[in-house]
Amino acid sequence: MMETLEFQAEARQLLQLMVHSIYSNKDIFLRELISNASDALDKLRLAKLQDGLEADISDLHIEIEADPEARTLTVRDNGIGMNRDEVIDLIGTIAKSGTAELLSKLKEAKESPELIGQFGVGFYSTFMVADKVTLVTHKAGTEGHGTRWESDGGGTYTIEDAEDAPVGTTITLHLRPKDEDDALFDYAEDWKIREIVKRYSDFISFPIRKGEETLNSQKALWARPRSEVTEEEYHQFYRHISHDWSDPLEIINMKAEGTFEYEALLFIPSRAPHDLFQRDARRGLQLYVKRVFIMDDSKELIPDYLRFVKGVVDAADLSLNISREILQQDRHIQMIRRRLVKKVLSTIKDLMSSNPEKYATFWREFGRAVKEGLLSEPDNHKPILEISSFSSTAGTEPTTLAAYVERMKDGQDEIYYLTGETRSQVENSPHMEAFQAQGYEVLILTDPVDEIWVDAVPEFDGKKLRSIARGSVDLKKDDAEPEKEPEGDFAPLLGFLKEKLDEQVKEVRLSHRLTTSAACLVSDADDITPALEKMYRAMGQDGPRVKRILELNPNHPLVSGLRSAHEGNADEASLPDTAELLYGTALLAEGGDLEDPARFAKLLADRLAKTV
Repeated sequence: MMETLEFQAEARQLLQLMVHSIYSNKDIFLRELISNASDALDKLRLAKLQDGLEADISDLHIEIEADPEARTLTVRDNGIGMNRDEVIDLIGTIAKSGTAELLSKLKEAKESPELIGQFGVGFYSTFMVADKVTLVTHKAGTEGHGTRWESDGGGTYTIEDAEDAPVGTTITLHLRPKDEDDALFDYAEDWKIREIVKRYSDFISFPIRKGEETLNSQKALWARPRSEVTEEEYHQFYRHISHDWSDPLEIINMKAEGTFEYEALLFIPSRAPHDLFQRDARRGLQLYVKRVFIMDDSKELIPDYLRFVKGVVDAADLSLNISREILQQDRHIQMIRRRLVKKVLSTIKDLMSSNPEKYATFWREFGRAVKEGLLSEPDNHKPILEISSFSSTAGTEPTTLAAYVERMKDGQDEIYYLTGETRSQVENSPHMEAFQAQGYEVLILTDPVDEIWVDAVPEFDGKKLRSIARGSVDLKKDDAEPEKEPEGDFAPLLGFLKEKLDEQVKEVRLSHRLTTSAACLVSDADDITPALEKMYRAMGQDGPRVKRILELNPNHPLVSGLRSAHEGNADEASLPDTAELLYGTALLAEGGDLEDPARFAKLLADRLAKTV
């Protein structure tokens, strides 16, 4: 029985965009159909090897058939196929493809063929070249009939049972007339089909047949010497496995021989995917064993902080029915993983010296992810730090830790840093004042992960990493002995402020880090930072609030005036309000949040009113 169903609203919009040819390169529709067919063949072979599905995999292939008279083009595979529900789910909706973002980008980006590959909506690209598309499919391992789906690219499609449909999927395109002005070729012509297959799908590991002839070489690029593979072949292979139309930033070939053999072809992308920091994003490398596809997203082969790396690993000695549980324990997999990580990190390090521009692009796109490795892989702290770059007070360009160490002042034995939400906030922090005045360089760390990894990394090149907002600071002056601060003269005021601000601070003391500000807040050396405390609370990990230390600049007129006022009359009614204002301004200066903004504003307004 035939049913007529409506496309999901976003799918209808996408189809209309396709029909009106927002893509200038319409050839990619065939690449997408072949790629989908290849995936279906891989899935069938995997289902037989891992799940024991009864299926004939002796001649897995893709067929292309053209009928110039009828103006049809058919792409057929004998892969896993689909059942009726899967057809409706995968073709009648694009919910799994990022609907809102996809449509937004499609509408904004005229002449942008990369979006099809990037978002995986290859099937919809057929409506760029066809007035009607017919799909017949039968899922492997199921008895009875298959499913027939058909649409003209409007708002509806029909679906019905298909008797005697063979296992696999057949897609027939009823082609539009040739239109050279619209870059619409005659896709029933033999030369055009051959050109597209050679350009985009030559590396597909299954034979792509047209009649009795196989159109693709089926050569595994990772098994061929680099000297025999063109950059364009590498780029096309990268696009196939990553669904990213951009060229990769770097290509990495590996081959291990001896007691355990494997080959690997890895790619570092030139831009971060939109889902780089989404938990449910697909990640991992393709795993083959002796050219047999095992799984598409083996997370066991690459750590999460290098999740942006794409590629293929082909091992010689793993079991063909290997499961994810076995992968996690397999010593060969762990050995491959260690070597892949070492190679990727060393390749990035080489880029720093051989191609600084490429390295700058890499760090801009993936630096945040790479720094996660400082938390998850203690054994790789050194190589990760060696490829890391950080903003610094020494200039506008990022610096490496090695370069920082080279610039350290005589007698300096620590690497100074300050975390914050933005560069501007950090640069204007009161904590910076003494360091800027005396010419000490400070790293500016503004990524959320920076708040965490700095506590996990004790040192670099023998130099301890030190937050200038934690603990005490006693910078050695270049020109003279440090002046003794009149601690005793301020003792009564310090005690008064500690008593009045006891709910907010654990200690009040004079500061060695302030030159122009009246006060600042400092964390104890072993306490977590306010930003980290806030982060934990946002994740539901509530705990006791960490009190901080209030430091005062004894040379600031406000502090000296407050001392005089306290000496003159310790019971002056306005002194507690002044103490609260002093604490609040210190909190605001570092970008903190006031507990009671309305009260602070009232105190400030009342104090200002008395000066007018």
